[in-house]
Amino acid sequence: MMPPPGYILIRPETLVGVQKAVEAALGARAAECLAAGGRAGGVTATAQLEGDAASRAGRLLEAGREIGWGDFALERLTPTALVVSVAGSPFARAYGAAGAPVCHLTRGVLETLALVVLERPARVVETTCAAMGAERCRFESVPT
Repeated sequence: MMPPPGYILIRPETLVGVQKAVEAALGARAAECLAAGGRAGGVTATAQLEGDAASRAGRLLEAGREIGWGDFALERLTPTALVVSVAGSPFARAYGAAGAPVCHLTRGVLETLALVVLERPARVVETTCAAMGAERCRFESVPT
């Protein structure tokens, strides 16, 4: 299987290994480091999106499914809110049981998407996570 142009194949366990090492070194600050990586990737991923907000959001979520980041669903998109859920997050699965959300890379990408479709900065919060026992990881925009 060849990855789409511009992508590399890397096992989620590899990324989670890096994540856990960064968490061990930085504690709670690690989450923002990982989200920053997601935001950087999100800039590249959203730069090519065209159409209205719903079309752009739909295309990015479809791309997330295509590259194996889980089954994304757009739960809500209004001029002031973006809510996305993900079933089968490979990051949550690889991480294992956790007491707090762990899908920081996904959160970072969705923060960039929120900036693009809401046309203003918004922080994204993972409100539920499969690593915590939830059926789906859920991400909600919060105005900054």
